[in-house]
Amino acid sequence: MNPTYHADDDRPELTVVDPVQNTRYPLKTTDPVEPVPTDPDCFYFPVESAIAFTTEKLVLPYVVPTVVRDREGTMLLETEHYAYETLPEGEYILELMAPIRLSVRVRGAVTIASSDERLAIAFGESTRVRLGARSLHERPAGTVTTTGAPDDLARAVSTFGSALKTLSCERSLPTFRGHPPRLELGDELRIPEGLEPPESGVTIVVPPERTAVYAVSSLAYYLGATVVTGANPRIETDHGFEYALGEAGVPFERSVERVLKHVFFLDCLTRTEGLYRIDLYERQQVDDRLNVAFDELYDEPLAEQLETYLSIPFEAIADLQPAWQLATHVTPERENATVLPFLADDLSIVATAPDSTPEIEGTGDDSEEKPDPDPDLDSDSESTSADDIALAIDGFTRSTAETNGDRRNRLSIDAFVSPPDLDAFEQAWLGDGIPIGANKLVPDAFENGLERSPSGDDVEITIVCNDDRMLDELDGTLYGDREELPFDVSVHRDCSVATLRSLIAAETDFFHYVGHVEDGAFVCHDGVLETESLVDVGVETFLLNGCQSYELGIALLEAGSTGGIVTVSDVGNPDAVAVGRLIARLLNTGFTLRSAVDVARSYRLVGNQYVVVGDGGSSVTQSGGGVPNICRIEAVTEDGRGPRDDGEGHRCRTNDEVEAENEQTDADANVKTDTNADVDANANTNTNPDANANNTPIESPIGRYRIQIRLYHSSNTGVGALYIPYIDGIDQYFLVGGELPLLELSGYALTRFFQLEEIPVEWNGEHYWSSDAQFENL
Repeated sequence: MNPTYHADDDRPELTVVDPVQNTRYPLKTTDPVEPVPTDPDCFYFPVESAIAFTTEKLVLPYVVPTVVRDREGTMLLETEHYAYETLPEGEYILELMAPIRLSVRVRGAVTIASSDERLAIAFGESTRVRLGARSLHERPAGTVTTTGAPDDLARAVSTFGSALKTLSCERSLPTFRGHPPRLELGDELRIPEGLEPPESGVTIVVPPERTAVYAVSSLAYYLGATVVTGANPRIETDHGFEYALGEAGVPFERSVERVLKHVFFLDCLTRTEGLYRIDLYERQQVDDRLNVAFDELYDEPLAEQLETYLSIPFEAIADLQPAWQLATHVTPERENATVLPFLADDLSIVATAPDSTPEIEGTGDDSEEKPDPDPDLDSDSESTSADDIALAIDGFTRSTAETNGDRRNRLSIDAFVSPPDLDAFEQAWLGDGIPIGANKLVPDAFENGLERSPSGDDVEITIVCNDDRMLDELDGTLYGDREELPFDVSVHRDCSVATLRSLIAAETDFFHYVGHVEDGAFVCHDGVLETESLVDVGVETFLLNGCQSYELGIALLEAGSTGGIVTVSDVGNPDAVAVGRLIARLLNTGFTLRSAVDVARSYRLVGNQYVVVGDGGSSVTQSGGGVPNICRIEAVTEDGRGPRDDGEGHRCRTNDEVEAENEQTDADANVKTDTNADVDANANTNTNPDANANNTPIESPIGRYRIQIRLYHSSNTGVGALYIPYIDGIDQYFLVGGELPLLELSGYALTRFFQLEEIPVEWNGEHYWSSDAQFENL
């Protein structure tokens, strides 16, 4: 379903809605408008739908990067915050990098003006405006049938590159990569017409093993490569270049991982010479270290670019690469091949799951070794018993049982796996077992995401609380406080079995359950709602905040949901309330299921008992600034150091330095950014996720602060996406993923920054929200 447009009859406002991604973007006009459909082919880049209307100006709800081109597509200028650009009479195409990609075509004079909060595009007089929109959501263009034989799988994976929208280095931008074709298992290989590999000139030879084909799927997709099985694993090009990959097993997988990260990163730098000539921070860092002719590289074909890239030592630039988004452990079963297109779409690193992994909980046999479900809980101990975990849970649990011993033992010791960490921001597991610290992928969930009907205009949230003692978590205001997003939040208490069944069957974007779970069933006042009866499910994503809700979550996925958050053990009510409220606020600000649990896990002990199931890359809402983030702040002391500064650590860029570099005259910073802070997972923090709950004053002896921004990927900002911190004097973009360089700001600048978007904040080992009163007048 294509983006739609909704004009307000009474107010000068027009809202663009992407019903598939459940995102929306409002635009203010001079007067109420009456849009009419127009030709979507009049823009430089493809759009899916377009309208025309008359107005004197457009006002955006917040600043987004904007690129202006002439009618031939030549880039004239690029603006962000604090811009004032005037263009004479002419014909222009403006690209607005909003959560829904927008293109504006006008004929006439144009003025673009932005502050730290708003961006206005004025035309001087009433002007006919053509507006086009393109969803960031991509669907597979077809389905390939394959057997589980390595040769057939190799040919099937070779079709992934057919989804690339270009073979230029711009394919490192998420919007230039389409979704790979679906894979289904059958008795023979069948490739529909139109899904052949592109002519990239690249072939990858892999060992004749299913796991090797799995491991190379993302690299083959990104390079548009043809995959064949054979001896001596290697990359070949049609120019006669060969590059040896490691031998079968772990060496092969690690070499594939290094090549993918290395080539992708260099493509991100080369593309700055093409359609988007921006000032990229990582490009500057590499230019200072190496002599690479990126301007010449841009015009070379993919195969020749690849040869040049692989001549650059990995270690020369590895430390400059942003954190990779996702790494997935995959067991070798043939059924897992159907998930490869979705992993490749995320450019996930794929590694073979270890043959044997440690288990987490006992079955009553104390002679068995029980590894720690959270290695951060006690670094001096090899394992933590179930009894130790029980002692850490305060108050009553979300189980109705008088004792919890039988429940802890119901999930057998063989059910849990503890995948080793790979070098990526987020971890996933595809195969049997319940992973600790990783997203449990379920094939049905991805198929459900393709088959679901588009959402309505509002973000629909359903909250159920079936125990009055848990009402502290029941707060509809946790959702729906976003000015630019309409929410439809319904709250239900003490539901009967019939009522709860009907709520789960109804279409809703997010279902937040607060209550008891017993033996894989929801507990109601008149009985239990068992998994076997969950046949008709309209819930898209969910949080089941009750004891051992894992089985219920899997049942929802098998019946139609796409992803959710569940528990794998009993949870104490005080901690469950705090984690539930924290996750709700994170989801409300645009974090994905996976990244929200990652943050919650780093905040509280009980967070390690929460697991994401299904498509962990799903999000409930769009991020206000486009990129979910956290910010860590620290006061600067009179000697110029912060509490973590040993004098030899990261060099901080102050506002004065930044402005001198950019020949700016205003010495104070006004901040608008997307942020994220480094959260110390080993810290024993005292967390309260609610605003204004902690009254500790925030002070600096000299009125200056350092901020550490950490960026997470979202459902709209995949690997290769860009981010710019809206700080006066900083005009560089950054690649999304991980931590940015430290910045030093005045208290006034930090206050301005926190007023622009609600984000999680860490200060002195405690956790806040940027809307807390402590940050109002720094």
